[in-house]
Amino acid sequence: MTTTSSTSALPTGIDRDALARQVAADIPAGSFVNLGIGLPTKVANFLAPDSGVMLHTENGMLGMGPEARAEEVDPDLVNAGKVAVSELPGASYFHHADSFAMMRGGHLDICVLGAYQVSARGDLANWHTGRPDDIPAVGGAMDLAIGARQTFVMMNLLSRDGRAKLVPECTYPLTGLQCVSRVYTDLAVFLIEPEGVVVRDLFGIEYDDLTALVDVPLVDGTGR
Repeated sequence: MTTTSSTSALPTGIDRDALARQVAADIPAGSFVNLGIGLPTKVANFLAPDSGVMLHTENGMLGMGPEARAEEVDPDLVNAGKVAVSELPGASYFHHADSFAMMRGGHLDICVLGAYQVSARGDLANWHTGRPDDIPAVGGAMDLAIGARQTFVMMNLLSRDGRAKLVPECTYPLTGLQCVSRVYTDLAVFLIEPEGVVVRDLFGIEYDDLTALVDVPLVDGTGR
Protein backbone atom coordinates (compact mmCIF):
# COMPACT_ATOMS: atom_id res chain seq x y z
CA MET A 1 0.00 0.00 0.00
CA THR A 2 1.20 3.50 -0.81
CA THR A 3 1.06 5.94 2.12
CA THR A 4 1.04 9.65 1.35
CA SER A 5 2.64 11.95 3.90
CA SER A 6 0.97 15.19 2.77
CA THR A 7 -2.80 15.67 2.69
CA SER A 8 -2.34 18.01 -0.29
CA ALA A 9 -1.07 15.04 -2.31
CA LEU A 10 -4.08 12.82 -1.58
CA PRO A 11 -6.26 11.95 -4.59
CA THR A 12 -9.46 13.96 -4.92
CA GLY A 13 -12.78 12.27 -5.56
CA ILE A 14 -16.37 13.42 -5.07
CA ASP A 15 -17.44 15.74 -2.27
CA ARG A 16 -19.67 14.85 0.67
CA ASP A 17 -22.89 16.03 -0.93
CA ALA A 18 -22.23 14.01 -4.08
CA LEU A 19 -21.45 10.96 -1.95
CA ALA A 20 -24.68 11.38 0.02
CA ARG A 21 -26.59 11.71 -3.26
CA GLN A 22 -25.06 8.42 -4.43
CA VAL A 23 -26.16 6.60 -1.28
CA ALA A 24 -29.65 8.08 -1.46
CA ALA A 25 -30.05 6.88 -5.05
CA ASP A 26 -29.19 3.31 -3.97
CA ILE A 27 -31.79 3.05 -1.19
CA PRO A 28 -34.79 1.05 -2.45
CA ALA A 29 -38.17 2.77 -2.39
CA GLY A 30 -40.19 2.12 0.72
CA SER A 31 -37.20 1.16 2.88
CA PHE A 32 -36.95 1.83 6.61
CA VAL A 33 -33.52 3.40 7.14
CA ASN A 34 -31.43 4.73 10.02
CA LEU A 35 -28.82 7.38 9.26
CA GLY A 36 -25.85 7.46 11.62
CA ILE A 37 -24.28 10.54 13.16
CA GLY A 38 -22.04 12.70 10.97
CA LEU A 39 -21.70 12.24 7.22
CA PRO A 40 -24.62 9.77 6.86
CA THR A 41 -27.13 12.41 8.03
CA LYS A 42 -26.60 14.19 4.69
CA VAL A 43 -28.40 11.37 2.89
CA ALA A 44 -31.72 12.75 4.17
CA ASN A 45 -31.25 15.83 1.97
CA PHE A 46 -31.11 13.81 -1.26
CA LEU A 47 -33.94 11.28 -1.00
CA ALA A 48 -36.62 11.79 -3.65
CA PRO A 49 -39.89 13.09 -2.15
CA ASP A 50 -41.78 10.17 -3.71
CA SER A 51 -39.29 7.49 -2.61
CA GLY A 52 -41.42 6.34 0.31
CA VAL A 53 -38.24 5.89 2.37
CA MET A 54 -38.94 6.21 6.10
CA LEU A 55 -36.02 7.57 8.09
CA HIS A 56 -35.55 6.44 11.68
CA THR A 57 -33.42 8.22 14.25
CA GLU A 58 -32.42 6.43 17.43
CA ASN A 59 -33.47 9.25 19.74
CA GLY A 60 -37.09 8.37 18.94
CA MET A 61 -38.48 9.47 15.59
CA LEU A 62 -39.77 7.74 12.47
CA GLY A 63 -40.53 9.81 9.38
CA MET A 64 -37.63 12.23 9.61
CA GLY A 65 -37.22 14.60 6.68
CA PRO A 66 -34.28 16.65 5.37
CA GLU A 67 -32.18 18.95 7.52
CA ALA A 68 -34.21 21.96 8.67
CA ARG A 69 -33.22 25.38 7.37
CA ALA A 70 -33.75 28.90 8.74
CA GLU A 71 -37.38 29.38 9.79
CA GLU A 72 -38.01 25.61 9.62
CA VAL A 73 -35.77 24.96 12.64
CA ASP A 74 -37.57 23.63 15.71
CA PRO A 75 -35.14 23.31 18.66
CA ASP A 76 -37.14 20.31 19.93
CA LEU A 77 -36.87 18.46 16.61
CA VAL A 78 -33.36 17.03 16.15
CA ASN A 79 -31.77 13.79 15.03
CA ALA A 80 -29.39 11.67 17.11
CA GLY A 81 -26.51 13.95 16.13
CA LYS A 82 -28.40 17.01 17.45
CA VAL A 83 -28.86 18.37 13.91
CA ALA A 84 -32.16 20.22 13.40
CA VAL A 85 -34.38 18.21 11.05
CA SER A 86 -37.80 18.46 9.45
CA GLU A 87 -40.64 15.97 9.73
CA LEU A 88 -42.62 14.30 6.96
CA PRO A 89 -46.39 13.77 6.99
CA GLY A 90 -47.18 10.83 9.29
CA ALA A 91 -44.01 11.21 11.37
CA SER A 92 -44.18 9.65 14.81
CA TYR A 93 -42.29 9.96 18.09
CA PHE A 94 -41.62 7.35 20.75
CA HIS A 95 -39.56 6.42 23.79
CA HIS A 96 -35.83 5.85 23.41
CA ALA A 97 -36.27 2.22 24.52
CA ASP A 98 -38.87 1.62 21.80
CA SER A 99 -36.48 3.11 19.25
CA PHE A 100 -33.77 0.65 20.25
CA ALA A 101 -36.27 -2.21 20.14
CA MET A 102 -36.86 -1.31 16.48
CA MET A 103 -33.11 -1.37 15.86
CA ARG A 104 -32.44 -4.63 17.68
CA GLY A 105 -35.57 -6.39 16.44
CA GLY A 106 -34.67 -6.47 12.75
CA HIS A 107 -37.22 -3.82 11.73
CA LEU A 108 -34.75 -1.64 9.76
CA ASP A 109 -33.90 -2.49 6.17
CA ILE A 110 -30.70 -0.42 6.07
CA CYS A 111 -28.49 1.56 8.40
CA VAL A 112 -25.91 4.00 7.05
CA LEU A 113 -22.92 4.50 9.36
CA GLY A 114 -19.57 6.23 9.36
CA ALA A 115 -16.41 4.24 10.09
CA TYR A 116 -12.79 4.38 11.14
CA GLN A 117 -12.12 1.06 9.39
CA VAL A 118 -13.92 -1.63 7.39
CA SER A 119 -12.27 -4.99 6.78
CA ALA A 120 -12.31 -6.99 3.56
CA ARG A 121 -14.88 -9.38 5.05
CA GLY A 122 -17.18 -6.59 6.24
CA ASP A 123 -16.11 -6.16 9.86
CA LEU A 124 -16.84 -2.65 11.16
CA ALA A 125 -14.84 -0.44 13.54
CA ASN A 126 -16.46 2.92 14.17
CA TRP A 127 -16.75 3.65 17.89
CA HIS A 128 -13.17 4.02 19.20
CA THR A 129 -9.67 4.35 17.75
CA GLY A 130 -8.17 2.55 20.74
CA ARG A 131 -5.99 5.50 21.67
CA PRO A 132 -6.01 6.17 25.44
CA ASP A 133 -6.88 9.87 25.07
CA ASP A 134 -9.83 9.34 22.69
CA ILE A 135 -13.38 9.37 24.01
CA PRO A 136 -15.40 6.23 23.16
CA ALA A 137 -18.65 7.00 21.32
CA VAL A 138 -20.50 3.78 20.63
CA GLY A 139 -24.05 5.15 20.87
CA GLY A 140 -26.38 2.76 19.03
CA ALA A 141 -23.83 1.69 16.42
CA MET A 142 -23.54 -1.92 17.63
CA ASP A 143 -27.32 -2.32 17.76
CA LEU A 144 -27.70 -0.86 14.27
CA ALA A 145 -24.86 -2.77 12.63
CA ILE A 146 -26.21 -6.11 13.80
CA GLY A 147 -29.94 -5.33 13.85
CA ALA A 148 -30.40 -3.81 10.38
CA ARG A 149 -30.77 -6.14 7.40
CA GLN A 150 -27.99 -4.27 5.58
CA THR A 151 -25.25 -1.95 6.81
CA PHE A 152 -23.87 0.66 4.43
CA VAL A 153 -20.76 2.64 5.39
CA MET A 154 -19.90 6.17 4.26
CA MET A 155 -16.34 7.41 4.78
CA ASN A 156 -13.32 8.90 3.08
CA LEU A 157 -11.24 6.06 1.70
CA LEU A 158 -8.03 7.53 3.11
CA SER A 159 -7.23 8.91 6.54
CA ARG A 160 -5.50 12.26 6.89
CA ASP A 161 -2.10 10.57 6.77
CA GLY A 162 -2.99 8.75 3.55
CA ARG A 163 -3.71 5.31 5.00
CA ALA A 164 -6.61 3.33 3.59
CA LYS A 165 -9.56 2.74 5.91
CA LEU A 166 -10.55 -0.33 3.89
CA VAL A 167 -8.20 -2.88 5.41
CA PRO A 168 -7.47 -6.63 5.45
CA GLU A 169 -8.25 -6.77 9.21
CA CYS A 170 -9.51 -4.02 11.51
CA THR A 171 -6.97 -2.86 14.08
CA TYR A 172 -9.42 -0.64 15.97
CA PRO A 173 -11.98 -2.01 18.47
CA LEU A 174 -14.78 -3.73 16.56
CA THR A 175 -18.39 -2.62 16.34
CA GLY A 176 -19.68 -5.68 14.49
CA LEU A 177 -18.46 -8.73 12.60
CA GLN A 178 -19.20 -9.28 8.90
CA CYS A 179 -22.04 -6.78 8.99
CA VAL A 180 -21.07 -4.31 6.23
CA SER A 181 -22.42 -4.99 2.74
CA ARG A 182 -21.40 -1.76 0.96
CA VAL A 183 -18.75 0.91 1.47
CA TYR A 184 -19.30 4.32 -0.11
CA THR A 185 -16.17 6.46 -0.28
CA ASP A 186 -15.05 9.64 -2.01
CA LEU A 187 -12.97 7.59 -4.48
CA ALA A 188 -15.03 4.42 -5.07
CA VAL A 189 -18.03 2.33 -4.09
CA PHE A 190 -17.14 -1.15 -2.80
CA LEU A 191 -19.46 -4.14 -2.47
CA ILE A 192 -18.55 -6.78 0.12
CA GLU A 193 -19.42 -9.99 -1.75
CA PRO A 194 -18.67 -13.70 -1.22
CA GLU A 195 -16.09 -13.51 -4.01
CA GLY A 196 -14.31 -10.57 -2.40
CA VAL A 197 -14.38 -6.78 -2.40
CA VAL A 198 -15.94 -5.66 -5.67
CA VAL A 199 -15.32 -2.14 -7.01
CA ARG A 200 -18.64 -0.95 -8.44
CA ASP A 201 -17.92 2.74 -9.17
CA LEU A 202 -14.86 4.95 -9.45
CA PHE A 203 -14.74 8.69 -8.76
CA GLY A 204 -11.83 10.67 -10.20
CA ILE A 205 -9.35 7.79 -10.02
CA GLU A 206 -8.27 4.94 -12.28
CA TYR A 207 -8.75 1.36 -11.17
CA ASP A 208 -5.03 0.56 -11.15
CA ASP A 209 -4.33 3.63 -9.01
CA LEU A 210 -7.06 2.58 -6.60
CA THR A 211 -5.57 -0.89 -6.16
CA ALA A 212 -2.27 0.76 -5.22
CA LEU A 213 -3.93 2.61 -2.34
CA VAL A 214 -5.30 -0.40 -0.46
CA ASP A 215 -3.86 -3.69 0.79
CA VAL A 216 -7.12 -5.50 0.07
CA PRO A 217 -7.42 -7.57 -3.15
CA LEU A 218 -10.09 -5.99 -5.34
CA VAL A 219 -12.43 -7.35 -7.98
CA ASP A 220 -13.15 -5.02 -10.91
CA GLY A 221 -16.91 -4.73 -11.26
CA THR A 222 -16.95 -1.39 -13.03
CA GLY A 223 -17.58 -2.91 -16.46
CA ARG A 224 -14.77 -0.90 -18.02
